[in-house]
Amino acid sequence: MDIETRIAQFEKMANDDPTNDMAHFSLGGAYKQAMRYADAAKCYDRCVELNPTMSKAYQLAGECHLAAGDEAKAGEVLAEGYTVAAERGDLMPKNAIAELMEKLGIALPEVDESKAPDIPEGSFIDRKTSRPGTQLAAAPFRGPLGAWIYHNVSSQTWDEWIGQGTKVINELRLDLSRDEDAEAYDRYMREFL
Repeated sequence: MDIETRIAQFEKMANDDPTNDMAHFSLGGAYKQAMRYADAAKCYDRCVELNPTMSKAYQLAGECHLAAGDEAKAGEVLAEGYTVAAERGDLMPKNAIAELMEKLGIALPEVDESKAPDIPEGSFIDRKTSRPGTQLAAAPFRGPLGAWIYHNVSSQTWDEWIGQGTKVINELRLDLSRDEDAEAYDRYMREFL
């Protein structure tokens, strides 16, 4: 599926359900891939407006504001995102945001990281969120991708994907018995995870 078709599908999802943070997140990703950075930044901004705890969206919004030439807005979004990521214990977005802010010469905000959840020794850490979670009881399906999900994705994140995946199937009217629709579903799943 070409990028313009993907953009059209995500635009439809975002327009049909303007409160769907993941639709805006996915549309931002498609715009970013098409190098439409100002449009992508707006989508990521809308995503954090709807879900102010999604630290990865702050990171991507900052990157896209920078690519669109709006350094001031990028700094503002990144500072807010750094605070959110630090307070939530979202290490991967926090570190990526810190790196971007350092490149821009922006001081990192003072953050009370005591609010961040304690991660007990030996806990299962979700690779998408960098947060502790419950490991899936078994791989969700056979093969290398199923094994990767089992070893890297918490049951909480997997449950979020099931909800989002259902929206993808319904909004895009996917028929998973068709190879091209199954491939589209798999691509959205990989992007989410």
